[in-house]
Amino acid sequence: MTQAFDATAQQALLESRAAAALEQARKAGADACEVGASVDQGVNVSVRLGEVETVELARDQGIALTVYLGGRKGSASSSDASEASIRALVDKAMTIARQTGEDPAAGLADRALMATDLPDLEVHHPWRLSTDEAIEMALACEQAGRGVAGISNSEGAELSSGEGVRVYANSHGFLGSQRGSRHSLSCMLIAQDEQGMQRDYDYSSERDPARLASPEAIGRRAAERTLRRLGARRPATGRMPVMFAPELASGLIGHFLGAIAGGALYRDASFLCDSLGEALFPDWLSIQEKPREIGGMASAPFDGDGVYTRDNVYVERGRIASYMLSAYSARRLGMTTTGNAGGARNVRLDAPLETPEALLARMGSGVVVTELMGQGVNSVTGDYSRGAAGFWVENGQLQYPIEEFTIAGDLRGMFANLLGVGDDVDTRGSIHTGSWLIDDMVVAGS
Repeated sequence: MTQAFDATAQQALLESRAAAALEQARKAGADACEVGASVDQGVNVSVRLGEVETVELARDQGIALTVYLGGRKGSASSSDASEASIRALVDKAMTIARQTGEDPAAGLADRALMATDLPDLEVHHPWRLSTDEAIEMALACEQAGRGVAGISNSEGAELSSGEGVRVYANSHGFLGSQRGSRHSLSCMLIAQDEQGMQRDYDYSSERDPARLASPEAIGRRAAERTLRRLGARRPATGRMPVMFAPELASGLIGHFLGAIAGGALYRDASFLCDSLGEALFPDWLSIQEKPREIGGMASAPFDGDGVYTRDNVYVERGRIASYMLSAYSARRLGMTTTGNAGGARNVRLDAPLETPEALLARMGSGVVVTELMGQGVNSVTGDYSRGAAGFWVENGQLQYPIEEFTIAGDLRGMFANLLGVGDDVDTRGSIHTGSWLIDDMVVAGS
């Protein structure tokens, strides 16, 4: 195992380095400056067919400084946070700033918006796991999956455990820091029949290792998911309802969030430009973020600009209620930051939830998608086309696995045609949602 990670000592060191960088930048003539510093440490173990494949012990650190000379900006970064490196960073950032053009939107977020309440959001849960223990868990996970009848091979199991510290400070006098951890265990297996091979996986990811699913449960679920894909056929071509599994429905929400992000909006690179107040989803759906949720996968008391985070409602009763803005993108749009430098945090839905079985009954006949392939999403036009695999549904019942088909539509139409959300909520990431049933999509198969 790597040397023990002393988060308290690392936090104090990064805070002192950040303060030193700001002081040197001010002495060098910067009108304003900001600095971010981080250090992460962890272990990653992978096994395959009962043998250890890799053991990685990693430690990463970095510091980034931005200075402002009026509306001119210069940035420099390094993996070395020593005093000598900080002096070099200041010199480099100042040189860059002197050579860049004026940008009226450049600068720190307003001083009045700096976070003053910095609660412990309980996102730091160290795992004192030895390398041998990590290997043992990964082997147990794979063994449980390989022990299921019908599994013929394995692409292995992987355990990852890490923790770190982030610090952000600026010349407004703001200095904020946060410790965090993330732990995960995954397994991917292979099954084969006369039609060929199929593979699938399962995983668990948590801030607190005590909440991880057991290795045996992950391995068995990976086996079940793999075996149910055997005997896949190509579906017929047509227009029909499509149900997205929870882990894929979160991706649809991600496309929406990307389209209301300030960076896309001020560049006119979004299909949702000038869309505030627009009815985009059914009126029974609201989408919000809860960045100060205790233990959340993306919880933080301040954003990447030092601005305080707060609950934001992006969709209220189907209508777009807010964009997602940093200080810079807000200035470009003539608006006010929403505390979203760094993105949305802990996205949650407010909607009536139905069981997956009830959604299938409403579908009648159609497709359940459990895997998507390709990058066929155009954020400027909203056009959507992806390769897919999943299951064919008739009379509200799963019939057989399907593959080698595409699904297509446009995001506006897909969001408007959302029929229901499942109660099978996937909580492993920052976006929590159940399955989405969307009406009238194009399925192109045989």
